[in-house]
Parts: sequence; C-alpha cells; structure tokens
Amino acid sequence: MNIRFTGFGGQGIILSGVIYGWAAILDNKNAIQTQSYGSSARGGACKCDVIIQDSYIYELVPSGNDILVAFSQPAFEKYKKSLIKNGLLFYDSDLVNIDKFDAESYSISATDIAFKEFGQKLFANIIMLGFLNAKTSIINPEAIEESIRHYVPSKFADTNIKAFKLGMKLN
Repeated sequence: MNIRFTGFGGQGIILSGVIYGWAAILDNKNAIQTQSYGSSARGGACKCDVIIQDSYIYELVPSGNDILVAFSQPAFEKYKKSLIKNGLLFYDSDLVNIDKFDAESYSISATDIAFKEFGQKLFANIIMLGFLNAKTSIINPEAIEESIRHYVPSKFADTNIKAFKLGMKLN
C-alpha cells in the first residue's frame, strides 16, 4: 500500500505520514516513510510517502500511489498524476477542488471541522487520518492512537486522539 500525504508546510502533512508509518509498525506491518518539502518548510509545498506491506519493502520511492491525501490545491495539482488507476483520493473539500478528476474520491472539510470542534485548524490532519483509516481499515485504530501519543507532545495528545476518533466517526 503506497500512500502519499500532500499539502503545504504547517498543515501537519509530514506528521501525518510519520504517525501513520509508525502505527503500521506497531500493527505488525512493515513500513517506510519518506518526506520532501520546499525550501521554506512552513507554507512551502510538501509531501510525505508511506509504504505499508505485510512482506519486505524493496523500494524507497513508490512507482505510483494507491492513496493520495491532498490538503492544498497546488499539491493536488502537482501530485494527482501519481495516483494509480483505481486508486483512492482523500481531500479536504474546503481547500481542494477536484473538478473533473476521475478517481474514487472521499472528502471532508477537515480544516473547518477542526476549527469548529477544537478552535484550531491544526487538528485537521489528524481528523483526516481518522477518516482515511475508517474508510480503508489499513491499520488497527489502537495502533494509530499509540503512535499519536508517541509523536504528539503530551499536552496535545488527548485532543489529537479526540480528533482522530472524530475523523473515524465521519466515515
């Protein structure tokens, strides 16, 4: 399973991939995670690739992505061709317009939901992780919660877990 998270710096794109990759390992799967971002991390384009398999992983760069998660229009435009035929697109409907894009697509207004539910947009990435995992069942949710607790500062961990569970309910 090749998953690409895309957006701009400051949206938690890299953190999403790190959390998801570590959760896969906690769920007894093999995983690697790579990341790339523009010269100015905050506000610049970025992507995070996660490869998850039950067997050995022999490639660091996926030839195509089974899942594309888009949090900005420029990132979607740049990486939409990386989605394989029959791949799944997940996107923030407030930030991305997929006009005439032919793929099985799922959207939520993650940024708006994060602001309304938690008073901050920064939980949008974790809401999307919950939504993604509820739709795909790639990783055991308990492993994702454990990974969140590992990578998110302790004072924000409980709120991030709530955001993840909210995203799961939006299925």
